[in-house]
Amino acid sequence: MLPRALQSLRCPLCAGGLTELASGTGRALRCSSGHSFDVARQGYVSLDTGRRAHSGDTAEMIAAREGFLAAGHYAFVTDAIVGAVRDAWAGGGCPGLVVDAGAGTGHHLAAVLDALPGSSGLALDVSKAALRRAARAHPRAAAGLCDTWGRLPLADGAAELLLNVFAPRNGPEFHRVLAPGGALVVVTPAAEHLGELVGALGLLAVDPEKADRVAASLGERFVPEREVRATRALVLTHAEVRTLVAMGPSAWHADPTALQARMEALHDPVRVTAAVRVGSYRRR
Repeated sequence: MLPRALQSLRCPLCAGGLTELASGTGRALRCSSGHSFDVARQGYVSLDTGRRAHSGDTAEMIAAREGFLAAGHYAFVTDAIVGAVRDAWAGGGCPGLVVDAGAGTGHHLAAVLDALPGSSGLALDVSKAALRRAARAHPRAAAGLCDTWGRLPLADGAAELLLNVFAPRNGPEFHRVLAPGGALVVVTPAAEHLGELVGALGLLAVDPEKADRVAASLGERFVPEREVRATRALVLTHAEVRTLVAMGPSAWHADPTALQARMEALHDPVRVTAAVRVGSYRRR
């Protein structure tokens, strides 16, 4: 595992530091108390206490997301994230460790690391299918399995930059693991995001109180510095729309038969509005 990430990780059971060792079946991270966590052959470490309430996105959802992102449809989102990161570090230098909480495939983290040649990355997610890809997303990125709703397996102040892209926001833990003055970049869907598909296909709509809920989740622990809206008109084939639905939260709820019937009523290709908010915050 990358030295900078390993130095920052902590045992999820006792919060002790971790050392990488060879085990009978491969590699593992172990603390001084004897707690051991296997490194999967795909490269990610399972920092799991066995009390996860959910297993995250499925292999099918992750495969759909990887394909959609690779096609460049959300390149404008990645560009907006990189722009926010550059603004946060406009004074020069690079953050030591960049943590992506709810990293998915590590796609956005990889782009940020390309823009920060002196930084190392750590992708955290609860989905094993996601981490199999995130562990290979960038040569300067490590990956760990954990529930980002709970205590993060990181030392206090371990990260100088934290990314949170379409993922749960754990305000108290984000504050704990960020170094004093560290930056947080949060990406959430805007109200009109995928609006043309919500009614037509019966997808989940964006919560109209989303911005207020983001502010409440961060509370007084962070100072908002800047917010930008990034919008793009996408022209998608029916196959691409199916991939888009399959990679997001509607995949848990959509009935495939009903979805297909509604899809057939749409023009092909379909013009879809993609819109996100990219907020930058500074740790108090």
